[in-house]
Amino acid sequence: MFDIVGYHEAKSLEEVFQITKKEEDARIVAGGTDVLIKAREGNEDFAGHSLVGITQITEMHDIYLDTNETLVIGALNTFTEIEKSPLVNKHTPMLSQAVSLVGGPQTRHVGTIGGNICNGATSADSAPSLFAYNALLEIHSVSGVKNVPIADFYKGAGWVDLTPGEILVNIKITKENYEAYLGNYTKFAQRHALDIANLSCATLIKENNNFIEDLRICFGVAGPTPRRMQSAENYAKGKKISDDILQQIGVKCLEDVRTRNSWRASKEYRDHLVTILPGRNIVSALNPNI
Repeated sequence: MFDIVGYHEAKSLEEVFQITKKEEDARIVAGGTDVLIKAREGNEDFAGHSLVGITQITEMHDIYLDTNETLVIGALNTFTEIEKSPLVNKHTPMLSQAVSLVGGPQTRHVGTIGGNICNGATSADSAPSLFAYNALLEIHSVSGVKNVPIADFYKGAGWVDLTPGEILVNIKITKENYEAYLGNYTKFAQRHALDIANLSCATLIKENNNFIEDLRICFGVAGPTPRRMQSAENYAKGKKISDDILQQIGVKCLEDVRTRNSWRASKEYRDHLVTILPGRNIVSALNPNI
Protein backbone atom coordinates (compact mmCIF):
# COMPACT_ATOMS: atom_id res chain seq x y z
CA MET A 1 0.00 0.00 0.00
CA PHE A 2 1.05 3.59 -0.65
CA ASP A 3 1.20 5.71 2.50
CA ILE A 4 -0.13 8.90 0.89
CA VAL A 5 -2.25 11.39 2.86
CA GLY A 6 -3.76 13.22 -0.11
CA TYR A 7 -3.29 14.18 -3.73
CA HIS A 8 -3.59 17.50 -5.59
CA GLU A 9 -3.31 18.07 -9.33
CA ALA A 10 -1.85 21.48 -10.20
CA LYS A 11 -2.39 23.01 -13.63
CA SER A 12 -0.02 25.95 -13.19
CA LEU A 13 3.02 26.97 -11.17
CA GLU A 14 0.83 29.38 -9.25
CA GLU A 15 -1.34 26.46 -8.12
CA VAL A 16 1.74 24.56 -6.98
CA PHE A 17 2.84 27.49 -4.84
CA GLN A 18 -0.66 27.91 -3.39
CA ILE A 19 -0.88 24.26 -2.42
CA THR A 20 2.63 24.03 -0.96
CA LYS A 21 2.04 27.22 1.04
CA LYS A 22 -0.95 25.55 2.71
CA GLU A 23 0.73 22.15 3.01
CA GLU A 24 4.41 22.80 3.54
CA ASP A 25 5.24 19.09 3.78
CA ALA A 26 3.54 18.19 0.48
CA ARG A 27 5.78 16.46 -2.06
CA ILE A 28 5.85 17.19 -5.80
CA VAL A 29 5.40 14.24 -8.17
CA ALA A 30 5.70 14.04 -11.96
CA GLY A 31 6.25 10.61 -13.54
CA GLY A 32 6.39 9.00 -10.10
CA THR A 33 8.99 6.38 -11.04
CA ASP A 34 11.06 7.36 -8.00
CA VAL A 35 8.62 9.11 -5.65
CA LEU A 36 5.95 6.40 -5.63
CA ILE A 37 8.49 3.65 -5.06
CA LYS A 38 9.94 5.54 -2.10
CA ALA A 39 6.48 6.20 -0.68
CA ARG A 40 5.60 2.52 -0.94
CA GLU A 41 8.85 1.55 0.76
CA GLY A 42 7.96 3.83 3.67
CA ASN A 43 10.71 6.38 3.02
CA GLU A 44 10.04 9.12 5.57
CA ASP A 45 10.71 11.87 3.01
CA PHE A 46 7.69 10.75 0.98
CA ALA A 47 5.51 8.34 2.96
CA GLY A 48 2.82 10.01 5.04
CA HIS A 49 2.75 13.15 2.91
CA SER A 50 0.38 14.67 0.37
CA LEU A 51 1.47 14.63 -3.27
CA VAL A 52 1.17 17.49 -5.76
CA GLY A 53 0.95 16.27 -9.36
CA ILE A 54 2.47 18.68 -11.88
CA THR A 55 2.22 16.85 -15.21
CA GLN A 56 -0.51 19.18 -16.51
CA ILE A 57 1.66 22.31 -16.34
CA THR A 58 2.08 22.84 -20.09
CA GLU A 59 5.01 25.28 -19.97
CA MET A 60 7.17 22.60 -18.38
CA HIS A 61 6.78 20.31 -21.41
CA ASP A 62 8.43 22.65 -23.94
CA ILE A 63 11.72 22.16 -25.79
CA TYR A 64 12.91 25.19 -27.74
CA LEU A 65 15.76 27.58 -28.59
CA ASP A 66 15.41 31.01 -27.01
CA THR A 67 16.53 34.26 -28.63
CA ASN A 68 20.15 33.60 -27.61
CA GLU A 69 19.98 30.07 -29.09
CA THR A 70 20.07 28.57 -25.62
CA LEU A 71 18.46 25.13 -25.65
CA VAL A 72 15.64 25.11 -23.11
CA ILE A 73 14.26 21.74 -21.99
CA GLY A 74 11.17 21.69 -19.79
CA ALA A 75 11.63 19.57 -16.68
CA LEU A 76 8.48 17.54 -17.43
CA ASN A 77 9.77 16.13 -20.70
CA THR A 78 10.01 12.36 -20.51
CA PHE A 79 13.16 10.50 -21.45
CA THR A 80 11.46 9.31 -24.63
CA GLU A 81 10.48 12.85 -25.61
CA ILE A 82 14.05 14.05 -25.10
CA GLU A 83 15.51 11.08 -26.96
CA LYS A 84 13.26 11.80 -29.97
CA SER A 85 13.45 15.62 -29.90
CA PRO A 86 14.88 17.06 -33.16
CA LEU A 87 16.38 20.01 -31.28
CA VAL A 88 18.06 17.83 -28.67
CA ASN A 89 19.43 15.51 -31.34
CA LYS A 90 20.74 18.44 -33.37
CA HIS A 91 22.42 20.43 -30.59
CA THR A 92 23.04 18.05 -27.66
CA PRO A 93 22.96 14.53 -29.15
CA MET A 94 24.92 13.05 -26.25
CA LEU A 95 21.99 13.86 -23.96
CA SER A 96 19.63 12.03 -26.31
CA GLN A 97 22.00 9.06 -26.29
CA ALA A 98 22.21 9.05 -22.49
CA VAL A 99 18.48 9.17 -21.75
CA SER A 100 17.85 6.37 -24.27
CA LEU A 101 19.64 4.08 -21.80
CA VAL A 102 17.41 4.82 -18.80
CA GLY A 103 15.58 1.74 -17.49
CA GLY A 104 13.12 0.13 -19.90
CA PRO A 105 10.58 1.59 -22.34
CA GLN A 106 7.89 1.91 -19.66
CA THR A 107 10.16 3.99 -17.43
CA ARG A 108 11.36 6.15 -20.32
CA HIS A 109 7.77 6.88 -21.38
CA VAL A 110 6.76 8.29 -17.96
CA GLY A 111 9.97 9.22 -16.14
CA THR A 112 10.97 12.89 -16.50
CA ILE A 113 14.35 14.53 -16.79
CA GLY A 114 13.45 16.94 -13.98
CA GLY A 115 12.68 14.07 -11.65
CA ASN A 116 15.91 12.33 -12.64
CA ILE A 117 17.91 15.41 -11.66
CA CYS A 118 16.00 16.23 -8.47
CA ASN A 119 16.37 12.67 -7.24
CA GLY A 120 20.06 13.48 -6.77
CA ALA A 121 21.36 10.00 -7.62
CA THR A 122 24.93 9.83 -8.90
CA SER A 123 23.79 6.98 -11.17
CA ALA A 124 21.21 9.13 -13.00
CA ASP A 125 21.89 8.68 -16.72
CA SER A 126 20.97 12.25 -17.64
CA ALA A 127 23.28 13.87 -15.07
CA PRO A 128 26.83 13.29 -16.47
CA SER A 129 25.82 14.67 -19.88
CA LEU A 130 24.20 17.73 -18.31
CA PHE A 131 27.34 18.30 -16.22
CA ALA A 132 29.45 18.11 -19.38
CA TYR A 133 27.16 20.60 -21.15
CA ASN A 134 27.39 22.97 -18.13
CA ALA A 135 23.61 22.97 -17.82
CA LEU A 136 21.80 25.67 -15.88
CA LEU A 137 18.75 24.76 -13.82
CA GLU A 138 15.93 27.30 -13.81
CA ILE A 139 14.25 27.07 -10.41
CA HIS A 140 11.02 28.92 -9.55
CA SER A 141 9.49 29.85 -6.22
CA VAL A 142 7.10 32.49 -4.90
CA SER A 143 10.18 34.67 -4.43
CA GLY A 144 11.13 34.59 -8.10
CA VAL A 145 13.42 32.71 -10.47
CA LYS A 146 17.05 31.67 -10.06
CA ASN A 147 19.46 29.87 -12.39
CA VAL A 148 21.73 27.36 -10.68
CA PRO A 149 24.68 25.59 -12.38
CA ILE A 150 24.01 21.88 -12.19
CA ALA A 151 27.39 21.29 -10.53
CA ASP A 152 26.24 23.49 -7.61
CA PHE A 153 22.84 21.79 -7.43
CA TYR A 154 24.19 18.38 -6.41
CA LYS A 155 25.26 18.52 -2.75
CA GLY A 156 25.69 14.83 -1.88
CA ALA A 157 24.23 11.38 -2.42
CA GLY A 158 20.50 11.93 -2.93
CA TRP A 159 20.88 15.53 -1.73
CA VAL A 160 20.21 18.51 -4.02
CA ASP A 161 19.90 22.25 -3.44
CA LEU A 162 16.12 22.42 -3.66
CA THR A 163 14.21 23.79 -0.69
CA PRO A 164 10.48 23.43 0.10
CA GLY A 165 8.46 25.70 -2.17
CA GLU A 166 10.98 25.57 -5.02
CA ILE A 167 10.42 23.72 -8.29
CA LEU A 168 12.76 22.93 -11.18
CA VAL A 169 11.04 24.26 -14.33
CA ASN A 170 13.66 24.25 -17.11
CA ILE A 171 17.09 22.86 -17.94
CA LYS A 172 19.11 25.28 -20.09
CA ILE A 173 22.23 24.70 -22.20
CA THR A 174 23.77 27.79 -23.76
CA LYS A 175 25.05 27.89 -27.33
CA GLU A 176 28.67 28.25 -26.21
CA ASN A 177 28.33 24.97 -24.31
CA TYR A 178 27.03 22.86 -27.21
CA GLU A 179 28.23 24.47 -30.44
CA ALA A 180 31.08 22.57 -32.17
CA TYR A 181 31.26 19.92 -29.45
CA LEU A 182 31.13 16.21 -30.22
CA GLY A 183 30.30 13.73 -27.51
CA ASN A 184 29.70 10.18 -26.41
CA TYR A 185 28.15 8.61 -23.33
CA THR A 186 29.03 5.20 -21.93
CA LYS A 187 26.91 3.41 -19.37
CA PHE A 188 28.94 0.50 -18.03
CA ALA A 189 26.62 -2.01 -16.38
CA GLN A 190 26.22 -5.75 -15.86
CA ARG A 191 23.35 -5.92 -18.35
CA HIS A 192 22.73 -4.09 -21.61
CA ALA A 193 19.31 -2.87 -20.42
CA LEU A 194 17.21 -2.44 -17.26
CA ASP A 195 20.24 -1.90 -15.06
CA ILE A 196 21.96 0.80 -13.02
CA ALA A 197 25.47 1.75 -14.09
CA ASN A 198 28.54 0.44 -12.30
CA LEU A 199 30.15 3.53 -13.80
CA SER A 200 29.03 6.04 -16.41
CA CYS A 201 31.06 8.53 -18.40
CA ALA A 202 30.04 11.50 -20.53
CA THR A 203 32.73 13.05 -22.72
CA LEU A 204 32.55 16.17 -24.88
CA ILE A 205 35.38 17.25 -27.15
CA LYS A 206 36.03 20.26 -29.36
CA GLU A 207 38.92 19.60 -31.70
CA ASN A 208 40.68 21.36 -34.59
CA ASN A 209 43.04 19.55 -36.96
CA ASN A 210 43.46 16.72 -34.47
CA PHE A 211 44.30 19.08 -31.59
CA ILE A 212 42.07 19.26 -28.51
CA GLU A 213 40.62 22.76 -28.08
CA ASP A 214 38.44 21.76 -25.16
CA LEU A 215 37.57 18.57 -23.32
CA ARG A 216 34.91 17.83 -20.72
CA ILE A 217 34.64 14.56 -18.86
CA CYS A 218 32.05 13.71 -16.22
CA PHE A 219 31.69 10.42 -14.39
CA GLY A 220 28.61 9.09 -12.66
CA VAL A 221 28.97 6.56 -9.81
CA ALA A 222 32.60 7.64 -9.35
CA GLY A 223 31.62 9.44 -6.16
CA PRO A 224 28.54 10.56 -4.21
CA THR A 225 27.65 13.02 -7.00
CA PRO A 226 28.49 13.21 -10.71
CA ARG A 227 32.00 14.58 -10.99
CA ARG A 228 33.93 16.54 -13.64
CA MET A 229 37.56 15.58 -14.24
CA GLN A 230 39.24 18.99 -14.02
CA SER A 231 42.81 17.67 -13.96
CA ALA A 232 42.33 15.61 -17.11
CA GLU A 233 40.41 18.39 -18.86
CA ASN A 234 43.16 20.94 -18.17
CA TYR A 235 45.88 18.49 -19.19
CA ALA A 236 44.21 17.73 -22.53
CA LYS A 237 43.82 21.28 -23.83
CA GLY A 238 46.15 22.00 -26.72
CA LYS A 239 47.36 18.41 -26.96
CA LYS A 240 47.49 16.55 -30.28
CA ILE A 241 45.27 13.47 -30.17
CA SER A 242 47.24 10.24 -30.03
CA ASP A 243 47.00 6.88 -28.32
CA ASP A 244 49.45 8.02 -25.66
CA ILE A 245 47.52 11.25 -24.95
CA LEU A 246 44.24 9.34 -24.67
CA GLN A 247 45.87 6.97 -22.20
CA GLN A 248 47.30 9.86 -20.17
CA ILE A 249 43.88 11.56 -20.06
CA GLY A 250 42.48 8.43 -18.43
CA VAL A 251 45.32 8.31 -15.90
CA LYS A 252 44.79 12.00 -15.07
CA CYS A 253 41.14 11.24 -14.25
CA LEU A 254 42.31 9.23 -11.24
CA GLU A 255 43.35 12.51 -9.61
CA ASP A 256 39.72 13.65 -9.34
CA VAL A 257 37.55 10.56 -8.89
CA ARG A 258 36.33 9.33 -5.53
CA THR A 259 35.39 5.76 -6.34
CA ARG A 260 34.41 3.26 -3.66
CA ASN A 261 33.64 -0.39 -3.14
CA SER A 262 30.03 -1.54 -3.45
CA TRP A 263 28.18 -4.73 -4.18
CA ARG A 264 28.00 -3.64 -7.84
CA ALA A 265 31.75 -3.20 -8.38
CA SER A 266 34.99 -2.82 -6.47
CA LYS A 267 36.93 0.42 -6.23
CA GLU A 268 39.80 -1.16 -8.16
CA TYR A 269 37.49 -2.19 -10.99
CA ARG A 270 35.91 1.25 -11.17
CA ASP A 271 39.33 2.93 -11.18
CA HIS A 272 40.36 0.71 -14.08
CA LEU A 273 37.27 1.79 -16.02
CA VAL A 274 38.02 5.44 -15.20
CA THR A 275 41.32 5.17 -17.08
CA ILE A 276 39.73 3.56 -20.14
CA LEU A 277 36.31 5.10 -20.79
CA PRO A 278 37.30 8.72 -21.59
CA GLY A 279 39.65 7.64 -24.38
CA ARG A 280 37.06 5.29 -25.81
CA ASN A 281 34.46 8.04 -25.71
CA ILE A 282 36.75 10.47 -27.53
CA VAL A 283 37.40 7.95 -30.29
CA SER A 284 33.66 7.20 -30.60
CA ALA A 285 32.76 10.91 -30.64
CA LEU A 286 35.24 11.70 -33.41
CA ASN A 287 34.45 8.53 -35.39
CA PRO A 288 30.72 7.88 -34.83
CA ASN A 289 30.46 5.38 -37.70
CA ILE A 290 33.13 3.02 -36.38
